[in-house]
Amino acid sequence: MKEAKYSVGEVVKHRFYPFRGIVYDVDPTFSNTEEWWLSIPEEIRPAKDQPYYHLLAENEETEYIAYVSEQNLLPDETGQPLRHPQVNEMFVEDDQGRYRALFLDRH
Repeated sequence: MKEAKYSVGEVVKHRFYPFRGIVYDVDPTFSNTEEWWLSIPEEIRPAKDQPYYHLLAENEETEYIAYVSEQNLLPDETGQPLRHPQVNEMFVEDDQGRYRALFLDRH
């Protein structure tokens, strides 16, 4: 099993589609429905045996939840704040612009 490249709180962007988001959970391998996987066009359908990321995602028009394979993600280096309404419910942003999960702060 491959170790995840990204961790909870990291901001990433999609390799092909114009959206970015923050990782809020990681599956070590594909853990969604077969129907969902088959709905991805075959020419860009990712392998199942890699980490998959749950994202609070956003594009120019809207905010939503996304489920993305590691091979389709890149680091987002824009430094732009996220506007997804759930970000502030789940994360705290430090003075460096990095996000830390609130559940990790509850000791």
